Parts: sequence; structure tokens; C-alpha cells
Amino acid sequence: MKVLVATQPVDFRKGMAGLASLVQQELRLDPFSGMLFVFRARRADRMKLLLWDGTGLVLVTKRLQDGKFRWPRPGDGVMKLSAAQASALFEGLDWSRMHVPRVPKPLHAQ
Repeated sequence: MKVLVATQPVDFRKGMAGLASLVQQELRLDPFSGMLFVFRARRADRMKLLLWDGTGLVLVTKRLQDGKFRWPRPGDGVMKLSAAQASALFEGLDWSRMHVPRVPKPLHAQ
């Protein structure tokens, strides 16, 4: 599953429809693609996840009891994370310390 993090904080009053619209209008991506979109609030202790599961939009909200999520630096657009990095981010860990192995593309016989 592809995981994309919106690097700018969003208005956390937005629900499923508002975040799906943001994905389409601001990020120029398809919210119904099956990718997992991760959004942060201005307060770094909150996140929302938006996912199309084939039957409907799923919205998950998480707030850490103690501490803050370790977010990528704010920038324009989105940042791609591996599944392991996204899992670490969701758990409140330092996702940037996760090793992402490079898998070479297979050579095609000609």
C-alpha cells in the first residue's frame, strides 16, 4: 500500500469529504485510489488517516496522550513513506530511523 503524508498541517475540523476534496484540489491526487493519506494538525500530537477500502472512505483519527508525532518537515505537497515508516509514525516513533531496503528492479530477458 502506498502511504502519502501531506506535509502541511490541515484544518482538523475537516471530515472525510473535506479531506477527500483536499486530496483532489490541493494535492492533485485521487482519494479513491487505495492509497493511504496521512494528515497532521497544527498541534503535532494529532493525525488523521484517509483511505478508500473499495467500499467506502475510512477516516481514522489519533491523538497521542503524551508527546508528539515526529512529522516530516513542512513543505509543499506530499511525502511518500514506506509501510514500516508509516507504522512507526503512527506509533509515535521516529519514522526517519526506519531502514528502507532498496529492491532492484528485475532484468527482463530479451
